[in-house]
Order: sequence, then structure tokens, then C-alpha cells
Amino acid sequence: MAAAASSAAPGWLLGLPMSSSVGNQPDSTHLAMDRTWLSHERTLMAWVRTATSMISFGFTIYKFFEFEAGKGSPVTRGKLSPRGFALIMITIGLMALLVATISHRAETRSIATALGKKYSVATAVAALVSLLGIVTLLATLFRS
Repeated sequence: MAAAASSAAPGWLLGLPMSSSVGNQPDSTHLAMDRTWLSHERTLMAWVRTATSMISFGFTIYKFFEFEAGKGSPVTRGKLSPRGFALIMITIGLMALLVATISHRAETRSIATALGKKYSVATAVAALVSLLGIVTLLATLFRS
């Protein structure tokens, strides 16, 4: 049993000399490309968070004033109605997400090819949030 456990442990842990061959280790260029890929993923996820905040804030404002109007209290109307404000916020959130996703795809295309990556998780999340935003936009647009 001890032989089985020791064969699974790395050599440096067992006190054996470390191998000088680094054939299966990634080189510094590959590691730099990995870091760049992850940096782009983090940046797109930050844009997803921003867009989600804008979409949800716009929809919340719309629903809050719809609720207030249902209670019979007067909703003060200015130059911009709560529904108009909600539509603007949701549209800005969707447009920001679209621009960020297009930028992400353009910047990571060559890195993805070199690293052999087929897809980006951040792009998939951006697509899901976009669908949520479109549904929210349509719900706000077609409800009076």
C-alpha cells in the first residue's frame, strides 16, 4: 500500500532529484497567452455585471412606479416617464453588452486559435444575459 501511495506522489515530495526535462511544461509564451485569455474573460464578465445592473435597475424603476400607480398615489410625470427611463436603461445595458461581446470576440480570436480553445464561458454568459435583457425590454415595451 505504501508503494502505491508513493508512486502517486511527485518526486520532489519524496526527496528525489527533480527532472531537468521540461518537455511537458508550458513555456512562458503559452502562460502569457493563458493570462491574456483570462484577462479578457474577466473584462467581459465585468461588462456582463454592468449590463445586468443597468437592465435590472431599469426594470425595477418601471415596476416600482407601476406598483405606485396601482395603489392610487399619483405618479409625477416629467419630461421622461418611468417607462421611458426603464426602456433607456435596458437599451443602454443591452448595447453595452453587445459592444463588449463583439470587442471580446475580436480581441480573443487569435489567442483562442493558438490555445486551442473552442469557446468562451464569458461569451456564453453574455448571451444568456442578453436573452434576459431582450425579454425584459419586450416586457417593458409591450406592457402599458
